[in-house]
Amino acid sequence: MSTSMPLYAGDVSVGTVIPEVVRIPSYVQLFRFSAATSNAHRIHFDQKYAEQEGYPDVLVQSHLHGSLLAQTVIDWAGPGARLRKFRWQNRQLATPQDELRYTGTVTSVDGALIECTLEETNQLGELCAPAWATVELPTRE
Repeated sequence: MSTSMPLYAGDVSVGTVIPEVVRIPSYVQLFRFSAATSNAHRIHFDQKYAEQEGYPDVLVQSHLHGSLLAQTVIDWAGPGARLRKFRWQNRQLATPQDELRYTGTVTSVDGALIECTLEETNQLGELCAPAWATVELPTRE
């Protein structure tokens, strides 16, 4: 879900808000992500096993949290943007059918380089994962 118009250096300023994106992970998505990343831990695709381990359901993978946060900022910045730095922290579990909300704000602008803070929260407003990104926007030249 990229912006309708590509972003260029100079189009954003400190305080620019990255529009909210809502995603609801599915059982199939978690299974496929485990397969694609060779993550064989059963808590991500075997519901009975996850429950035996004390979890309410299978869990969204740590790296899927990060991937969806990174996708949020890149989709917003547009196809000409380059992700230069990215980090996140997992703080809260998420399960299939949770309504995950992704938001962000531009915190610094230095020419074509912009820094953003991002958040992934669940339907209860709990912070699942904060993130920090540096994105290079294309110039109009």
